[in-house]
Amino acid sequence: MRRSPVRPGRAPAAGARPARRTAGVLAAAALTLPLLGAAPPAAPPDAVPSGGTSLQEAFSAAAAAYEVPRSVLLGVSYLQSRWDTHGGAPSVTGGYGPMHLTDARTALAATHHDEGTEDPRGDDARPPLRPEARAPRAGSVPDRLATLPRAAELTGLSAGRLREDPAANVAGGAALLAEAQRELGGEPGGDPADWYGAVARFSGADDIASGAAYADEVYEVIRAGAHRVTDTGEPVVLAARPGLAPDRPALPGTGPRAVSAGSATAPECPATVSCEWIPAPYEEFGDGDYGNHDLADRPASQPVRYIVVHDTEGAWEGVLDMVQDPTYVSWHYSLRSTDGHIAQHVRTKDVAWHAGNWYVNAGSIGLEHEGFLAEPDAWYTEAMYRSSARLVRYLAGKYGIPLDRQHILGHDTVPGPTAAAVPGMHTDPGPYWDWAHYFELLGRPFEATAGKSGGLVTIRPDYATHGPVFTGCGAAAEPCAVHGSSAVRLYSDHDEKSALIRDIGLGSDPTTGVNDLSSRVSTGQQYAVAGRWGDWTAIWYLGRKAWFRNPEERPTAVPAAGRVVTPRKGLDSVPVYGRAYPEEAAYPEGVPVQDVSPLPYTLLKGQRYVTGGKVPGEYLYAVTFDRSSHRVVRGGEPYYRIQFGHRVAFVRAADVTVRTV
Repeated sequence: MRRSPVRPGRAPAAGARPARRTAGVLAAAALTLPLLGAAPPAAPPDAVPSGGTSLQEAFSAAAAAYEVPRSVLLGVSYLQSRWDTHGGAPSVTGGYGPMHLTDARTALAATHHDEGTEDPRGDDARPPLRPEARAPRAGSVPDRLATLPRAAELTGLSAGRLREDPAANVAGGAALLAEAQRELGGEPGGDPADWYGAVARFSGADDIASGAAYADEVYEVIRAGAHRVTDTGEPVVLAARPGLAPDRPALPGTGPRAVSAGSATAPECPATVSCEWIPAPYEEFGDGDYGNHDLADRPASQPVRYIVVHDTEGAWEGVLDMVQDPTYVSWHYSLRSTDGHIAQHVRTKDVAWHAGNWYVNAGSIGLEHEGFLAEPDAWYTEAMYRSSARLVRYLAGKYGIPLDRQHILGHDTVPGPTAAAVPGMHTDPGPYWDWAHYFELLGRPFEATAGKSGGLVTIRPDYATHGPVFTGCGAAAEPCAVHGSSAVRLYSDHDEKSALIRDIGLGSDPTTGVNDLSSRVSTGQQYAVAGRWGDWTAIWYLGRKAWFRNPEERPTAVPAAGRVVTPRKGLDSVPVYGRAYPEEAAYPEGVPVQDVSPLPYTLLKGQRYVTGGKVPGEYLYAVTFDRSSHRVVRGGEPYYRIQFGHRVAFVRAADVTVRTV
């Protein structure tokens, strides 16, 4: 999204094993049995430690009080929040604290593609598409969004304390797990392997497959172990249990939403995630109009080169309603915050309307994550990060997509296709998406690939401790909550009192606004070094030098090596483009020629920009419901994709020289 309205107010701040009793229980007791039905047992008097107790001690105390294996409690909490507290602020789904206990009354709601700034299709050959907002779905609150009220009943603690006190929150999560274990016929305490069904129930999933996928992920965390310093500065450790093999109940098939792999309604997902098919409609309506995507035959017709990461700017149920509206827009997949469940809407062979740039849309797959750009603590859960990473690894392997920031794009790094489109382009998932952690989950962590004097840098601040000031998350110009961030701010000189870098394409002065991309870079992006001064590093950015603080004791970037482009000999400057369209001579009769219009930027002599590779000039002509007129036009003049500013861009191969630095 580009501009966010003010949000609703928040609430206060090893081998074969003998059969066990839980085997087969989950098959008999559906995951959809409500957690809210039975009368609560009396809360153990020592369930919640006294104030001042460390979070590690709180896990131990709650595990003992509710007879939940400590490794299970720690593993569930890690998958929910990575043990962070988020200062008592709710996630997008109204989830609080280390256990992500949910209260739907504090969930956030807004819209993404319909605020009128960006044409999601991004195609000059078709009138701009301006979707209208849809009212959120009415109905009862799903169980996965009401675990905090139930935890209050079970523990006797107030909802406010469960939100604000991490130790109480952990006790509430333990109480929910213990209740699930009892209802499934399991014994309290004992071997962590016996708690698979209870963990699946804790997810709040509304089908067996989703709960099982969640439990599998928790047990993977327990086997691998984990340790980190939380957002409150506390170290928490989960000792590895590499030989732990949970007793998985005998599931009947894989749940009510699952379909066979060969079915026309089978989703395209890895087997390690829970995934369902909720199709976006391909329908004709109105005066020859149609929506909300285009049928194609990728990769036979053209390659899939990119995956675009979005956030939904809305809650799950409403997002699903919108993508099923033929007059709205589309994306390929939605990912749910509470448990990482995935819904696919458009086949990956087809072209969805999501990125605001038709060239990128025609060669990309779009993923919408339940979340909000301008809510620093409307946080993304670990369950969703992990599920998304599994999906991206699967898609990247299927289509040969490199796992780097010029191919795994944020919506905020998709370029405006034309100069007029630049100011309206979206800015999600924004500065609070943890790109470093995401790429660690993808198996491609951002590491130094050169010595200290390397000619390139990879942006890599420490997300947890790096908190640049942003404004405008609520009221205009008001500071956002201090929060970890992937973004690094850029200045015109090696001084934080100097002017911020100005993006001439935006036509406005730079600000610290959460939606203003003019003067910032993001984790994983690579740039050519233009100078160094003490703790400061300069890079080539939007046609000029841009400086950022990069102290050796707390670096915000690491040295890198790679390929760069620079204007070829004899050229003082070369134009920069937002799309790699073919030259006029390449268009066949019947296909309107698309302008190869430059953006309001130039790449100047002596400047260098990192390239992610060469691409052909290519245009998909598809503006009618009848596919017989559709064509893929390929030119003979290739381009190089580059990291030019915060967004990627394109330059003609004939205009530049490529070198390795």
